[in-house]
Amino acid sequence: MTKRQEACLSDPPFWFRCINQSCQKEFDISRKLYQCPDCSDLLDVVKNYSSIDVPKLKKLFRQRRASNDPLDISGVWRYREFLPFLEEDLIHVVTMGEGNNPVLETPRCAEYVGLKRLRVKHLGWNPTGSFKDYGMTVAVTQAKKLGSRVVACASTGNTAASMAAFCARANLRAVVFIPEGQIAFGKLSQSMDFGALTLQIQGDFDVAMDLVQELSGETDLYLMNSINPFRLEGQQTVMMELFDQLDWKIPDRIVVPGGNLGNSSSYGKALMELKELGFIDKVPRLSIIQASGADPLYRTLLTSSRDLVPVKNAWTLASAIKIGRPISWKKAVRALQFTDGWCDVVSEQEIADAKAVLGRDGIGCEPASATTVAGLKRLMELGQSLDHEVSLDPDEDVVAILTGHQLKDPEYTVNYHLDNLYQHATYENRLMKKSGKLTSTFANEPIVVPPDKDTIISMLDL
Repeated sequence: MTKRQEACLSDPPFWFRCINQSCQKEFDISRKLYQCPDCSDLLDVVKNYSSIDVPKLKKLFRQRRASNDPLDISGVWRYREFLPFLEEDLIHVVTMGEGNNPVLETPRCAEYVGLKRLRVKHLGWNPTGSFKDYGMTVAVTQAKKLGSRVVACASTGNTAASMAAFCARANLRAVVFIPEGQIAFGKLSQSMDFGALTLQIQGDFDVAMDLVQELSGETDLYLMNSINPFRLEGQQTVMMELFDQLDWKIPDRIVVPGGNLGNSSSYGKALMELKELGFIDKVPRLSIIQASGADPLYRTLLTSSRDLVPVKNAWTLASAIKIGRPISWKKAVRALQFTDGWCDVVSEQEIADAKAVLGRDGIGCEPASATTVAGLKRLMELGQSLDHEVSLDPDEDVVAILTGHQLKDPEYTVNYHLDNLYQHATYENRLMKKSGKLTSTFANEPIVVPPDKDTIISMLDL
């Protein structure tokens, strides 16, 4: 046994580490932390891999796919050796069989983009219809392990739906902070149906996010947004599941929508760990695509700024990525640097058309997901117009990540195909006739509140 292996026997298996290179402080993982207490930067979960048998683990992952054990059925917990939990912690796991989302061929999209072949991994086939379930099963499990009673998130819809569902399973109280009037009904309906207390904050997503962060720091509220490192640990398993499905033949490029940037950040961290441990021998380039009206990461990279260049009053019909101040931007930059990737932007028209082309391949998705196909087409056009360092080659092996289900925002799809889709519009939805009133015995109506901490603390009895 080497000295390093001997030392590892006494080291903790997991801990937090600040991502700030000038800080790098480490903290006990059992603490309720989301940011570094010293410098307020983001935290990573660091794992102590003292020894690992790569071929043996790959074989074990594949064997578990034939098992009916709930942990093995899950496309997240199947890869539990990469999650920050000990064997005895697994009694706290809250799972609904999340993951197991397919990799699909998209010949019409490939032709539209200009690629010889294009595959998509559709994370919208999760229990609540979005990629958030990969991270939420892990974050809610940690909340349960810590003995939390109330958890919360700011959300444009998908995070709220996922958190509400997993908290219902775990018997935790879920509180959702949403920007008033800025959420698709398909997503709002989920939070209400799953029993979450939905607070419509008078302000945009960034106002809601600031508020829930402050409350989680001052009360017992446990924060479930992607600033929570456990969320990203769960989302990392998307890469493991993808490569497992591809028999560990690594694609040249992976394309992902960019909103709050937790997903792309988690993929970057997974690729770092998998490369370091010898699971993969090459690193795919990561391409992050943002909407042109909500493109803070793109602006930051374009100006080579050391600080985030936020977008005030961010706007896009792709509501899942309508975020002007993404929390995980530093981790996303790190992911792009490690993978030699880039961030680009697409217009509302490009998103809408790409979504319709995906539909022609029999694949429905929410608008934010379609940014990937739209972004690939843009990258291909860049390569044809000039010698662009981030351009796309027709022969590349590409996998695009679709993050949400089509039925998250059905109005968008219907309005597009009825030639009635506008960047800015107010659609009227009112009752015309009524009879046979039903009683809403278990009604769970959203509450409109001002962005005031004291009011909310009193309301939640925190």
